[in-house]
Amino acid sequence: MIAALGTLRKIAGMSPTELGVRSRQVLQKSCERYLGVSQGELDDRSLRRQLIPSLQTESIETVAGAVLESFAGLDGGPAFMPGLRSREAVVQLMNSRFQNERTALLDRAGRAIEGRFDLLGLHDVSFGLPIDWLLEPTSGKRIGLDHWSRIPYLAPELAGDKKITWELNRHGHFVTLGQAYWLTNDDRYAEAFVTQLSGWLDTNPPRLGINWVSSLEAAFRSIAWLWSLHFFAASSRLTPGFIWRVLKSIVQHGRYIESYLSYYFAPNTHLTGEALGLFYLGAALPFLQPAKRWRSLGCEILLDQLGKQVRADGVYFEQSSYYHRYTTDFYLHLLLHSQVTGTMLPPIVEQKLSGLLDHLLWITRPDGLSTMYGDDDGGRLLSLGERASADFRDTLQLGATLLGRRDWKWMAGPATVELLWLLGPEGLEAYDLLEAESPDSRVHYFGSSGNAVLRDGWHPDAAYVFFDGGVHGAVNYVHAHADALSIEFSADRVAWIVDPGTYTYTKDPVLRDYFRSTAAHNTVVINGLSQAVPAGPFSWSHVPETTFRRLHMTDGEVLAEGEHNGYERLVPPVRHSRGCHLLKRTDGSSATSYVMLRDTIWTGGATHAALRFHLSPECRATHDGTCVRVSHVSGKQLTVATWQLAADGTLSPLPIKREMGWVSPCYGQREPAEILTAEIEAKASLTLITVLVPSRPGEDLDLEALSKQESPCIGANC
Repeated sequence: MIAALGTLRKIAGMSPTELGVRSRQVLQKSCERYLGVSQGELDDRSLRRQLIPSLQTESIETVAGAVLESFAGLDGGPAFMPGLRSREAVVQLMNSRFQNERTALLDRAGRAIEGRFDLLGLHDVSFGLPIDWLLEPTSGKRIGLDHWSRIPYLAPELAGDKKITWELNRHGHFVTLGQAYWLTNDDRYAEAFVTQLSGWLDTNPPRLGINWVSSLEAAFRSIAWLWSLHFFAASSRLTPGFIWRVLKSIVQHGRYIESYLSYYFAPNTHLTGEALGLFYLGAALPFLQPAKRWRSLGCEILLDQLGKQVRADGVYFEQSSYYHRYTTDFYLHLLLHSQVTGTMLPPIVEQKLSGLLDHLLWITRPDGLSTMYGDDDGGRLLSLGERASADFRDTLQLGATLLGRRDWKWMAGPATVELLWLLGPEGLEAYDLLEAESPDSRVHYFGSSGNAVLRDGWHPDAAYVFFDGGVHGAVNYVHAHADALSIEFSADRVAWIVDPGTYTYTKDPVLRDYFRSTAAHNTVVINGLSQAVPAGPFSWSHVPETTFRRLHMTDGEVLAEGEHNGYERLVPPVRHSRGCHLLKRTDGSSATSYVMLRDTIWTGGATHAALRFHLSPECRATHDGTCVRVSHVSGKQLTVATWQLAADGTLSPLPIKREMGWVSPCYGQREPAEILTAEIEAKASLTLITVLVPSRPGEDLDLEALSKQESPCIGANC
């Protein structure tokens, strides 16, 4: 009864438009489930009705020939990406300039022929041969071919980790096989493509099974197929019968995406990714009658969502750097195709892209990897090269080339192989000729999202701090973490204090909740509880409000301050505020800047506070009196010390405990890493002072002096 009342209240709150969309989707789903509508492979007559009139009466051989000519660029039309127009030049550059990347690509393609793949954070995973497209290999789980709406894809006991199954079925490795075919002209790769895609069509009937559950997965799969068909268009292994069958499935993919666009189910990167899939289908398939509608609808959704999903400060609204990168890639592909075809887009596209790319610039650490705040999905829109999950520099390079931004190139570095495959030799040359220019600021505050980045420069040895002083997220906070006032700290070419990542969505509920808990972030935990309370793998029952208080900069200091009320639900209520100072040393040392944190716990009663710092897996900690020395594999060191600050300004050192935890550098992968924790039981409000000081082995530090250096917030008058 209560559930029914809740459903009725939800329906009553819907707009007429939402009611209409949801009703149509429910009706469509019911017709599929109970009447068998849209299931099974299209018959020949149905496909012919989808072709443009000039092809409807032609033979299968003639239609397939026209399709392959279109993909090969022999029909006079433009390729949807510039890199697909210049095979000989791309191959020459891969053979000369990108030899290591060529070798790695051929290795991945060779393993893909054998049914072995690198997926998310997993390496060399086998799905058998022939490939079992319904298998989740880490758990051995396999779900049968029921209607997609009946598939329990979120139940780990039945589906395992569906992300792993879906990642294979995005068919990104088909693109890798196509690249290998271009490089070698070896038909082994074309044969593998035809055999594997035919096997997929046999075992994944339209709208049945786990691989038809998500419109977004169908969109990503469609994009991979289109790229692959471009690569293989010249191969004799693509017979007329094969092309005819693939066309049938492409039509069904387009219809499915169009029927179940995530207007209200997931109006985030699901919706924009689906829209991009439709846009791609419409742009690449002019011989299909729905193409114009798909292209128009996809573009319309992307433009409509741009102002909704990208905040005024340029940050993606779900507070996740990985999904921010997805969004940036979506709109870069839209912009790139518009430039290829001479299509005019409104100015807001470049304006918002500039904001998105500016954020990627600022959250890229000096080591080239990005801060991974919020959920890490682990996937890619398109995998044209091999790189770490947190390496977003190929996206920055594409943006720098298309929009001519020298500061983005400064951070993005030398051209990567992805740029060649996307833009071709002309785009690569344009990037090479773009003069890199260092950004002219050391601090940036993203006002709408509430995050700040503090730096002492833009050189490789520079100190970098990411300060999370922002909102919890958006759209039911699906991809948010309980990370208010958490930090990341890098200096001296080492990532010292890191965000532990995501690891999993549905495979293990306990680990899902742990990796997004406050205890798994570099902030203060009160009474062993999290600031935000999870309610299932993609929702929260309680979220904090975070307020960014101020940003202050002088020649020797950058300061960010904020507070949150996530613990005001406790008895007695607790409020946490943090000041994060990035300070230049004034003791004559040549060492890089250091961090001083001031954490104040405001409360009227007994409270247990735990200040936690997660070290990167390459670090090891040892006690040295009241402080901790952290050693990196490179031999560099970080000194960590924490004190309680008394009202008269005196400091009492707190012991720092060491324990083992986890860091997940990519979805599906985790590595053991140490956690430093300073704990205290207090009867009233208290203030903790912590210093994180990059140091040299054997260096004698006056830590208390460093804790008080140039700070306007330390002492009895604070």
